Amino acid sequence: MNKENLASAIRQLCEEKNAIIMAHYYTRPEIQDVADFIGDSLALAQQATRVHADIIVMCGVHFMGETMKILCPDKKVLIPDMAAGCSLADSCKAEDLKKFIESQRQALSRNDQRPIVVSYVNTSADVKALTDVVVTSSNAKHIVDQLPQDAKIIFGPDKNLGSYINSVTGREMILWNGACHVHSRFSLEALLELKKQYPNAPVLAHPECKAVILLQADKIGSTKALLEFTKSSAARQFIVVTESGILHEMQKACPDKEFIPVPPEATEAIGCHCNECEYMRLNTLEKLYACLRDETPEIHVEPSVAERALRPIQRMLEMSS
Repeated sequence: MNKENLASAIRQLCEEKNAIIMAHYYTRPEIQDVADFIGDSLALAQQATRVHADIIVMCGVHFMGETMKILCPDKKVLIPDMAAGCSLADSCKAEDLKKFIESQRQALSRNDQRPIVVSYVNTSADVKALTDVVVTSSNAKHIVDQLPQDAKIIFGPDKNLGSYINSVTGREMILWNGACHVHSRFSLEALLELKKQYPNAPVLAHPECKAVILLQADKIGSTKALLEFTKSSAARQFIVVTESGILHEMQKACPDKEFIPVPPEATEAIGCHCNECEYMRLNTLEKLYACLRDETPEIHVEPSVAERALRPIQRMLEMSS
C-alpha cells in the first residue's frame, strides 16, 4: 500500500479497535500526520492520563511505551518497533544507578541522609522505580525549584540538561554522566556559520545540547516550548538546534516562516537535515499498520516495578500543575 492508503487503513483499524495513536515530535512526518495526539514527553504523559481508548500505540521509543503502560496499566500499550530504544536511557542502568546513589549517600556528612534522586523521563521503568521525582525538559526547572534548598540532589542521566538546570537554579546537583547522542553531536562550527548567514534568525536550542551550543541560543526550551516560540515570535527565520522531526510541526504551524536545522559534527553540509534520531525513525507507517493489525509488539512492565515507578511520575504530574 502507498502512504495514503496505509494512513487510511491505520485510521480504520483505530476506529475498529478503539485505539489511539500517540506520537513524539521526533517521529517521521507521516507518523505525526496520522497520530491522534502529538507532543513532547510531558504532554504525552499528561495525555495518557486522559485516554479512554482500549489500546494506546506509542510511536516514539521504548521508555515512552513503558511510561504509558505505567500510567495506564489497564490498557494494552503497543509500540511499532521494540528495537526503538534510547541512547540516553541506555546510558543509565538501574543497578549502576543504585550503586551510585549509595556511594553518594555514604559521602554525605550524615550517613543516614539519602540524596533526592531526580530522573529525566528518558529512563527505563527500573530507573524510575529508584527515583523520587521524574522530570522532563519542560518542567525540570520548575520541579527542582520546589525541592528543599539544602537538599543533596542526584540528577540523571543527562549531564547537559542537568548542567543547564544547575545554571538556571543556582543548584549544585550531582550529575550522572550521560548524554543524548543526537543533541550532543550538533556542530558549533556549523551553528556559528549559520548565524552569519541568517543574522536575524533566533537560535532555538534544546537543553540537552552541550553548554557551548546553549551559549549561542536565543531561546532554550523543550520541543513544545520551541514550537510555541516560533508561533509567537515576529521573526521570519529560525535556526533550530534539536532533532529535526520538530521541523514538520513548526512548518505546519507557521507555513510562512523558514526553519534552518543545524547539522551534526559528522557532516560539513550547512543546513543538512540529517541530525535525526535513528531510533525514532524506526517508527514507520508499515510497522504502525502491522502493530495495530496484530496488536503486537506489546509493552509489559513488571507490576512491582510499575508500582514503584508510578509514584515519581505522579509526583511529577502533581508538581507540574
